[in-house]
Amino acid sequence: CFTGTKETAFIYAVTSAGLVHSVTRSCSAGNMTECSCDMNLRHGGSASEGWHWGGCSDDIHYGMSFSRKFLDVPMKNITGKSRSGLTAMNLHNNEAGRQAVAQLMSVDCRCHGVSGSCAVKTCWKTMSSFEKIGRFLKDKYENSIQISDKLKKKLRRKEKSQRKIPIGKEDLLYVNKSPNYCVEDQKLGIPGTQGRECNRTSDGPDGCNLLCCGRGYNTHVVRHVERCECKFVWCCYVRCRRCETMTDVHTCK
Repeated sequence: CFTGTKETAFIYAVTSAGLVHSVTRSCSAGNMTECSCDMNLRHGGSASEGWHWGGCSDDIHYGMSFSRKFLDVPMKNITGKSRSGLTAMNLHNNEAGRQAVAQLMSVDCRCHGVSGSCAVKTCWKTMSSFEKIGRFLKDKYENSIQISDKLKKKLRRKEKSQRKIPIGKEDLLYVNKSPNYCVEDQKLGIPGTQGRECNRTSDGPDGCNLLCCGRGYNTHVVRHVERCECKFVWCCYVRCRRCETMTDVHTCK
């Protein structure tokens, strides 16, 4: 029942992006015999503007091709086609992950010249950190698009009033609405959030407002006893004090 949800869309995208990122990074590091740096940029650049391509540009084309063969081809072979709605959606989300890596490529440069001047620059293309790519995909997850489960000529939005708005390659798509993760459901394997420890002052996912799903939280005091202010006494043992601290712990109702 989790098939085709926003969460599975994110998993497909981040897995595909991770494969591109890992393979491409290995290529640039010289850890793979099948690939290396992107040789297509070696002799380009703009001499009039004082820069040229050099260094080792990440060969994202190889990484993306490898990801398509590794993830997409088996999916098509299992179903026989990519024409079922769910398979087409998964393939789209795979590609969305790859597009995220490509879209966040940047150009790094190094200056050359007398006494540290920047008369000439050598530039190369590099991937963003996977943390940045993950944040990009998290944003796409939060703004993912629900599509019709009936595939006709192409994937289309579920809302008829929005079908004229094109679906971008980098958009994440889902068919089925997500279950309620706030409430325990043993059949679905959902533990719920009742009793979860939360942070009262956080606005993030660990915050009580979000984690407790609006149900509120309980506060109780926990006593911690530990050894503290330890000193070495000659010779030869360690003498410590016994310290007590009281802390507030918040748990979801």
